[in-house]
Parts: sequence; structure tokens; C-alpha cells
Amino acid sequence: MVSKLRAAVSGKRDRSYIRTRIGGMARHAWPAGLAAVAAAGLLAACGSAGTGGGSGAGGASAAQGTAGSRATAISVRKVPGVGTVLVDRSGKTLYSPQQEADGKIACTGSCLSFWFPVRAAAGGDLRPPSGVTGALGMVHRPGGVTQLTYNGKPLYTFRLDQAPGQVHGNDFTDKFGGTAFTWHVLTTSGAQTQTGGQQGNSGGYSSQSGTSGY
Repeated sequence: MVSKLRAAVSGKRDRSYIRTRIGGMARHAWPAGLAAVAAAGLLAACGSAGTGGGSGAGGASAAQGTAGSRATAISVRKVPGVGTVLVDRSGKTLYSPQQEADGKIACTGSCLSFWFPVRAAAGGDLRPPSGVTGALGMVHRPGGVTQLTYNGKPLYTFRLDQAPGQVHGNDFTDKFGGTAFTWHVLTTSGAQTQTGGQQGNSGGYSSQSGTSGY
């Protein structure tokens, strides 16, 4: 008890001494702005040393980071003519090819220049959002990347979808490395949707105008 009282008295003396020094600096030739900065810095250092506030703030930041990493991995969005589709955190439509319906990865190499695997975040929440009855899971791709799946189907976003709500990759067919792919939007109903689709060229890909080079 005596030691705690001595520490408290010592702390008060330190703060009093600092305030006296600050006042002295302000009365001398220091510009007002620099004096204010020095005062703020000294008082902040004293308060941090006396209360341990730095570690508390760090703990709060760590807690916020943990909460953020556990955010829901996917969401849903209503798209006219298609239905309620699955989207990633940025609102981009999610697809999966028929050729990976069994969960075995086939889109590799140059295919990944146009179809981007949705990565499963470490510690991410794999519970589906409200209204989604399917199950989220993970699959390990060649190379070590962990990819998110829905009902066992690997999830991708499409390069030509430049904004949320776009579905340029629905019913799209293309070919990479000798493997032909047909891509479909993933809906909350689990049914495949048909929107006319587009087709890439046999060399690997083409734009909507038919000009290759993507």
C-alpha cells in the first residue's frame, strides 16, 4: 500500500514538473506552434506511460482485425433476367464451370488470366448468408491456394465483369489447354441459368467484338 502511494505521488510530481517545463518553453523564444507540439508530445508520452493506453489500443486494433477476417465470405444479389446470384465481398458475380462440378480443379494456366479463383480467407466465416441453403467449403488448388466452394463447386469471378451485377460469364464457353469449359452463374436455387451466352475462340479467348488479345 505504501509503495502504491509513493508511486502515485511520484507520478503527480512528474506531471507537475513536465507542465512547469512546458510553460517555461512557451515563455521563451519558441514559436507558439512548436511549443504546442512539444506540449502535446510530452503529455501524451506521460499519459501513455502512466496508463498503459498504448497496449489497450493495440488490443482493440487486433480485435477489429480478427472480426474483419471473419466476415461472411459471400453474399447475394438480385440480377434481372437471372435471379438471385451469389457474389463475392466486392459484389462480383460468382461462377463455376460444368467441368469442375465434381470439385476437381481443371481451370489452370492461361485459364486463370480470365477466371479468378475466389480465395478462402484464413479464419473466414464459412456460414452461408441468409436465404442461401447450400454449403460453403474449401478446396486446395495446385500451387497451394485454398479456393472457396459452394456445394463442392469451386468459385470464380470473371475478368469481363467490371462492376457488381454484371453476368457476362453466364453460359459462356471457352477452351484452355485442350479443355473446353462452360461457365454458369451460381444462384441461391442451385439451378443453372441460360442467358444466351458467348463463346471464346478455339485459340483460348476473344473479346465480345471477336478481337483476340486479352
